[in-house]
Amino acid sequence: MTFSDFGLSHEVLRAVAAMGFEEPTPIQKKAIPILLTSKDVVGQAQTGTGKTAAFGIPIVERLDRSVHGVQALILSPTRELAIQAAEEMNKLGKVKRLHALPVYGGTSIERQISALRKGVHIVVGTPGRILDHIERKTLTLKDVKIVVLDEADEMLDMGFVDDITRILKETPVERQTLLFSATMPEAILQISKRYMRHPEKIKIHSDTLTAPKINQIFYEVRNEEKIEALSRLIDSGDTGRFLVFCHTKKEADDVSSSLKLRGYVAEAMHGDFSQAQREAVLKKFRESRVDVLVATDVAARGLDISDISHVVNFSIPQNPESYVHRIGRTGRAGKEGVAITFVTPREDKQFRLIKAVSKAQIKRGKLPTKEEVTEARFASLKERIHEFIDDKRFERFLKLAEKLTGEMQPIEATAALLKFMLEGFDAGSGREDAVSLDETGAAPGMARLFMTIGREQSIRPGDIVKEISKKTGIPFNAIKGVNIFEKFTFVEVPREAAEKVIEFMHQSIISGWKVAVAPARPRSRDDGGNGAANRGRRA
Repeated sequence: MTFSDFGLSHEVLRAVAAMGFEEPTPIQKKAIPILLTSKDVVGQAQTGTGKTAAFGIPIVERLDRSVHGVQALILSPTRELAIQAAEEMNKLGKVKRLHALPVYGGTSIERQISALRKGVHIVVGTPGRILDHIERKTLTLKDVKIVVLDEADEMLDMGFVDDITRILKETPVERQTLLFSATMPEAILQISKRYMRHPEKIKIHSDTLTAPKINQIFYEVRNEEKIEALSRLIDSGDTGRFLVFCHTKKEADDVSSSLKLRGYVAEAMHGDFSQAQREAVLKKFRESRVDVLVATDVAARGLDISDISHVVNFSIPQNPESYVHRIGRTGRAGKEGVAITFVTPREDKQFRLIKAVSKAQIKRGKLPTKEEVTEARFASLKERIHEFIDDKRFERFLKLAEKLTGEMQPIEATAALLKFMLEGFDAGSGREDAVSLDETGAAPGMARLFMTIGREQSIRPGDIVKEISKKTGIPFNAIKGVNIFEKFTFVEVPREAAEKVIEFMHQSIISGWKVAVAPARPRSRDDGGNGAANRGRRA
């Protein structure tokens, strides 16, 4: 099932697509068709099952932007939940130009009054502050079509039952009432009997889930730190295959591109991929020609690869079942696996729910320092050097080594080579020697750019030149030095236009493939013209 199957308007479908949702969650599949018929609903579902969109999509579908007044009221137990719900409602209502306002205590009421006077379509708030506005007559609910009691059991636990009753009396009798709760105590059932008209009941089961043979770890990180954290974990671990889960298609593309720019052999896979593209990516992943596969839940469905060493929840799963399904991709065929979850401060409540339902022992992890990462890389490199020495696979380089150590101290030569091998992995990660557009090894007056597309994607020089010229307006004959390798491409553009090219071409589509673009590292004799080419595999 897709969101198109609900018969939603073009505007709502555009908003849903922009949010990166690929398919409805179980609560959305059950609730949306009923809510679109204007029936009252009592839904029993845990936090994180996608219920905000389950009631948010029908609300946005039914509201009239031309009506000046509050048409939907959503009651939430806490400030944090009110803010989150309002953010999601604003995203869902963006194309229809519907505006949601969060209303809660502990902040300036004057600012909220000013926003209400300007006119909003949806109010999301805590019961206490909603009552405050009603008593001040700064909020009127006479035009409300839909009322949502979200996390109703929590609101009752916090003593809001009388406030909820008073608020409901201020709304029209002929309204649609929706109640969502993780549990159904008697007090909630009484509210449903008193204030709802023959409500439909929906229940999403969350059975106890387990995931044996998997070492489960979580790391507390800020959202902007996730790529750096993932890079350190990849570099500090043993060689293996990483499956990274993202919530949306856009996030999967962004993470894959960021990893490529740091020199990892990474590919994205999501619902926009054709079957042929999907099979091509999976083939490379199975054959270890791709180290990191970045996927959405939908794209990873049916993925059967027995030796995935690490599963990474780059964005936290929507529900406990999804968590267990994701991490179950590792630890197969009797092998042990590692499941890593990044948790931002705002996701702490959802993470605690996952732990409680899955009964999982998820240990807190500490990210390796840069020094520890370097030590891990060095240990891996040393092991490979021993393998080469044992197999005598370096005879033709002995004369070069003699020549090198004849011209400089052996220890200095070794240190320089180690620096090249170990620090070469860090391109684009904010090091002090990051490449500037004046240091790309291009001809005078030009800048050389690195693009994450190559012969594997059947790209030709003319395709590169045509796309750059079309998107930036640079003449064909000003674009030079197109050099296509297996997995990447170099191109030279006028220096004064280089930043424009990066801005317009980064994350663009060329021949059906999403491309990342960055300044190229200076040429070296051994890497085919790009330090990043050698960074594709961990030492």
